[in-house]
Amino acid sequence: MRLGIVSDIHDNLQALDQAIAEMGKVDELICAGDACYQFRFSNGVAQRLRECGARYVLGNHEDILLSPAGIRAQESPKVDRELLEWTRQQPHSLRTDVGGKKLLIFHATPWEPYSEYLYPNSPDLKRLAAEDADFIIYGHTHYQLETRIGGSLVINPGSTGEPRDPGNDFQVSYAVLDTETEEVVFGNFPDPTRVIRRHSG
Repeated sequence: MRLGIVSDIHDNLQALDQAIAEMGKVDELICAGDACYQFRFSNGVAQRLRECGARYVLGNHEDILLSPAGIRAQESPKVDRELLEWTRQQPHSLRTDVGGKKLLIFHATPWEPYSEYLYPNSPDLKRLAAEDADFIIYGHTHYQLETRIGGSLVINPGSTGEPRDPGNDFQVSYAVLDTETEEVVFGNFPDPTRVIRRHSG
């Protein structure tokens, strides 16, 4: 199976659409959280994830938006109520099977307080060796990662909406995983919302 992986979209529908187009035909789309941006909800991003039948886990930005502190944002007349409730129904982590292999998806960490940043050089990455999974997909850091920890191939696609990774020249990104070959391919491109248009004359 080919799995398209995005994370930390942060309301950037243009980047999400470009990522989906570039990754080509995939069997499933996975979003590892933070599709929204704090108190801003994107109808377009939620609609696209739902249209694609994405496996979507909630991140810390969804937690903020969907909390009592986010009531004003939730009640905005611009917010599609159905899409907001669809978002609310998504899990914080997901364990499933893909192509006969075990997949674990979460946003930041699978342990409390669920908000630690697991960067490529984080010592706590080794704690993932305790997880019973062939593939582990997460987000939160906005940094790309592909590494093997214990029996798991661990993947972070970087950010598909708000680039922060100097390792890919601060581009937005996504990943594609082939579950049979276990090959991971990253796609990187400039944030389409920040491209400076040059005018002649």
